[in-house]
Amino acid sequence: MATKASHWYKDAIIYELPIKSFYDSNGDGIGDFKGAIQKLDYLERLGVTALWILPFNPSPLRDDGYDVADYYSVNPIYGNIDDFKAFVAEAHRRNMRVIIELVINHTSDQHEWFQRAKKAPEGSSHRNFYVWSPSNDKYQGVRIIFQDFEPSNWTWDPDVEQYFWHRFYHHQPDLNFDNPEVQTEIFNVLDYWAQFGVDGFRLDAIPYLFEREGTSCENVPETHEFLKKVRAHVDEKYKGEILFLAEANMWPKDAAAYFGNGDECHMNFHFPLMPRLYMAIRRHNRKDILEILDKTPEIPDNCQWATFLRNHDELTLEMVTDEDRKYMWEEYSPDPRARINLGIRRRLATLMDGSRRKMELMNVMLFSMPGTPVLYYGDEIGMGDNYHLDDRNGVRTPMQWNSGLNAGFSTTNPQELYLPVIIDPEFHYESINVEVMENKPRSILKWTQKIISIYKQHKAFARGSLQMLEPANEAILSYIRSFEDEQILVVINLSEKPEVVELDLSAYAGRKTVELFGGNHFPAITDKPYLLTIGGSGYYWLKMV
Repeated sequence: MATKASHWYKDAIIYELPIKSFYDSNGDGIGDFKGAIQKLDYLERLGVTALWILPFNPSPLRDDGYDVADYYSVNPIYGNIDDFKAFVAEAHRRNMRVIIELVINHTSDQHEWFQRAKKAPEGSSHRNFYVWSPSNDKYQGVRIIFQDFEPSNWTWDPDVEQYFWHRFYHHQPDLNFDNPEVQTEIFNVLDYWAQFGVDGFRLDAIPYLFEREGTSCENVPETHEFLKKVRAHVDEKYKGEILFLAEANMWPKDAAAYFGNGDECHMNFHFPLMPRLYMAIRRHNRKDILEILDKTPEIPDNCQWATFLRNHDELTLEMVTDEDRKYMWEEYSPDPRARINLGIRRRLATLMDGSRRKMELMNVMLFSMPGTPVLYYGDEIGMGDNYHLDDRNGVRTPMQWNSGLNAGFSTTNPQELYLPVIIDPEFHYESINVEVMENKPRSILKWTQKIISIYKQHKAFARGSLQMLEPANEAILSYIRSFEDEQILVVINLSEKPEVVELDLSAYAGRKTVELFGGNHFPAITDKPYLLTIGGSGYYWLKMV
């Protein structure tokens, strides 16, 4: 294993960027790599340091590109391989890393491997690229992930006269990782994209690679064995600089297993933490956050959680109790049309009812909790959504650059856009866009630039330990982030009303405090309770000096 890896991902600020949604350079109504290159200066000004690019391979696009039809090229609607290489080079020139998707649990049913499998003799390696069965009674009891759309994990293929296995949509057959040739292909795909300077891979749906009778077909030992092999390969070949970011929507203990002993994935999304941030500010109580952090195990030193508020999927509520899910639906999506599968298809701004203060509060938690923060495109300007669109498309609408035609995203006829722009009166693109906000010193975009700048100046946020304080006032979430000789006190008011809190900081008596957002000096710490008043949905980051 490489010993001189930089662990760059621990200090990163990741920006999730769907190429189709960002900027259209050729006027066809769809974003492309050339367009994204033109907007890299904006992302550099924002301050993000890594770009997570959503799938861009050829695809029927029945699942937003996660139905890959060819692993070795670029979908022509986004450009070509030279455009991709230019994008990576231009991102690197601005000191931004590039993370792409490695969608290896399944392919599209249009992939040549699946078409070949259907024609191949039963028992042959080509047929066994996928998982087949003459009956649909294998792997009984395995949960159906897209339960709003799929009645079973098995689908009958009339050409083959057998069922094939799929954990997601029926047009996404699962690859058979018990076939060594499948594993070899995955190594080849990884090496192909790594040669172009890619810095990392998000491993989509990684818990579902292998199937075993009598199990949930999730987190089986063979999956971890395979991950260790892939990790050893990239560490040896790429000097430990390539990142694996796991998508494992599991309880913390199960998710942490994907770190292995520091020899599987470098990073892992903390799915269970995310909905509890929303629960805490609605209940005005820190309890849900403390409970999930308490259940989060220690992880290897070379690993890091990825924390996020929203992404391209629904706000998933899989990792909450049935009672809490009902509560979240009632509070955050009273209109049932905003719900999908086991989640909510809304953006951060609409979930916060357009409240600037609450958007700030959520980001203050995102940037001060342990883990690398992940931002979803458009959330930095408070973009709205449109849950009347199919599937999760309501949170995948064009980026809003200005108040002109198509929000400045494309010069095409508005009817030609891949999805319509947001025209809801409260979140209309004419007022919610980059140009307006770059010219307003107090805009949410300028505030986001500021919090990113502060975050980058203080290693305690990215790499520090967490000491949770538990004052008597349960509406206050407070903790100390410590790294080397730096300590930062975080105080968050989960209530919409002004609150008073007394904190036991006697261990730091004699230290002064400086508020990081404004630079103001706050009272010095003594051996007496540290008294603070804090406005509704307010927050402090206080550096102890």
